[in-house]
Amino acid sequence: MKMILEVLYKNTTLNSLNFKSNQILGSEGGKALADALCKNFTLTFLNLDNNWIRSEGGKALADALCKNSTLTSLYLRYNNLGSEGGKALADTLYKNSTLTFLDLGYNNLGSEGVKALADALCKNSTLISLNLEYNNLGSEGGKALADALCKNSTLTSLNLRSNYLGLSGGYAIVDALCKNATLKNLDFQYIGGCALLFEALCKNTILKNCYLRDETLINATCNNVMLTFLDLRSNRLGSEEGKILADALNKITTLTFLDLHSNNLASEGGKALADALCKNSTLTSLNLGYNNLGSEGGKALANALFKNSTLKVLVLNSNNLGLEGGKALTDAFCKNSTLTSLNLGYNNLGSEGGKALANSLFKNSMLKVLVLNSNNLGLGGGKVLADALCKNSTLKVLVLFSNNLGSEGGKALADALCKNSTLTSLNLESNALGSEGGKALADALYKNSTLTSLNLNRRRKSIS
Repeated sequence: MKMILEVLYKNTTLNSLNFKSNQILGSEGGKALADALCKNFTLTFLNLDNNWIRSEGGKALADALCKNSTLTSLYLRYNNLGSEGGKALADTLYKNSTLTFLDLGYNNLGSEGVKALADALCKNSTLISLNLEYNNLGSEGGKALADALCKNSTLTSLNLRSNYLGLSGGYAIVDALCKNATLKNLDFQYIGGCALLFEALCKNTILKNCYLRDETLINATCNNVMLTFLDLRSNRLGSEEGKILADALNKITTLTFLDLHSNNLASEGGKALADALCKNSTLTSLNLGYNNLGSEGGKALANALFKNSTLKVLVLNSNNLGLEGGKALTDAFCKNSTLTSLNLGYNNLGSEGGKALANSLFKNSMLKVLVLNSNNLGLGGGKVLADALCKNSTLKVLVLFSNNLGSEGGKALADALCKNSTLTSLNLESNALGSEGGKALADALYKNSTLTSLNLNRRRKSIS
């Protein structure tokens, strides 16, 4: 620690210091470091996450920031600053004119600490990013921040996840978002009881990125004219909420990214979204993984791909599409000219589904990433995919782990690598390739000049 302090006192070139997770620092170390900051004129970035400097260390740092004129980014997560530390840092924001990024996540600031920070935000004109996640702000803290958002004109990013703002705090934030004209990134994940927060999007015209993980009505998105990124994964929306969201997609003209992973949309929700995709002309990335869409949902999406001309990334893993859904989608890929990345992992496509996909690779000239893991493609599916690789000239990434390809499948793919000149990444882990398959692939590497990544792990750990 002494050596670090000596550097800060004397060094005239160091501009970034990462002291993360050095819990021995404590409050005394925090005070010493604060003293050094008062005299240092070069440091612009300081990370003190997880150092347990507590309120006393926080107060010392706050005092230093009143005098320091170079630091622009400060990370203080997991330091148990408490309300007193929060208040001290709030006082700093009245006086400091250089800090633009402040991370105070997981510090138990409480409503009193955040009230002080909110008051400071009303007058501070330099801070653009503030992280207050997991600080037990409560409804009163939410109200105070809402008032600050009505007056602050510089903050562009605010993280409020996991703060249990409650209904009254939520309504206050809703009203503030209708009036705030600068905030572009807002994180509401696990907000706890604020299902109506999303209503603010009806009137807010600036917010571009919204992260929300709570049961929420989605129809408010229809009137937002700036929203481009929407993350709603793991919200238990179900098919009915999915239908509402699909209707919103017909009206939103700015959304480019939509993540609906793990929402149990089922076939009906999938059909509604597929219908929306036929009309939508802005969405470029859609994640529908883990939604139990089934073969009917797959067929509906396939029909949408015939008509949609903007979607580039589509994730459909773990949807029980089966052979019928898989075949319908592959027919669509033969004619679709925009999709560049497709994930069909864990869909029980079987060898016949693999053959259908291989056929689409002969005709499709746009797809660059194809994920087909855990589909029981077997030797038959592996061989036809290998044949397709011999002629396909666009695919760069192919994921085939856990498909029971066997040694013969490995040999077929090895032969394909000798002829293919575009593939850069191939994942064949957990395919029982055996020594013969391994040797064939080794020989292929002598001839192939484009592959940069090859995964031949024997087993794959289960990932929830």
